[in-house]
Amino acid sequence: MNKENILINIENVSFSYNGHAPALDHVSFQLSAKEKVGLVGPNGSGKTTLFLLTMGLLYPSSGNIELFGNKMQREEDFRDVRQKIGLLFQDADDQLFCPTVLEDVAFGPLNQGRSNREAKEIAVQTLKSLGLNGFEDRVTHKLSGGEKRLVSLATVLAMKPKVLLLDEPTTGLDADTTRRLISILNSLDLSYILISHDMDFIIKTTAKICGMVNGKLTVEEDAVPHTHVHAHGYGRLPHVHTDSSKI
Repeated sequence: MNKENILINIENVSFSYNGHAPALDHVSFQLSAKEKVGLVGPNGSGKTTLFLLTMGLLYPSSGNIELFGNKMQREEDFRDVRQKIGLLFQDADDQLFCPTVLEDVAFGPLNQGRSNREAKEIAVQTLKSLGLNGFEDRVTHKLSGGEKRLVSLATVLAMKPKVLLLDEPTTGLDADTTRRLISILNSLDLSYILISHDMDFIIKTTAKICGMVNGKLTVEEDAVPHTHVHAHGYGRLPHVHTDSSKI
């Protein structure tokens, strides 16, 4: 693998919360340019913790984290790379905090130093690209669950990241919005890792699957054709199946 193409390099990383059993236990993982990876596993297996460590919101007790070729060791190291990695939280209400949709989507570009006019233009174009034309003046807290999820994605994409970390992006979505999200993700020219219990969604949006159990990572090189008898190899891990005929 060309080292220049490695965007995220996690090497032998361990982490524990308040001295408890390891949430991550000597985990190693790499994400390359244009790679789309699904991450599955039971609740509490360490999936979200891996995202938080990658963003520098937690720090490993051992091991190394390299992002875009640079070793991350302190808060200052993470500040610049957070502009390149977009994190979609599991709960959209944790992501949206401005009164209107336009303000929420423009917030990231403004923090990146864009002018008010530039940030508004970026926000409008991002919403348009997600099929959210006319949402600019909508009151954020009055949106439906699916609408909040798509607007949350817009807030991340407006910052023009190189990598996306998506934590349970289909939570609370109906079949139509899930199908729409699949189309959006497949159209993105970005690397991403997505956490989901929905194996059918992962099969439709990724080319590689990793599983986490008790803080340890297992890797399957390529997603294989899915059947209900679990040809994907992760039948023993908790997950769900959407109705494939609806997505």
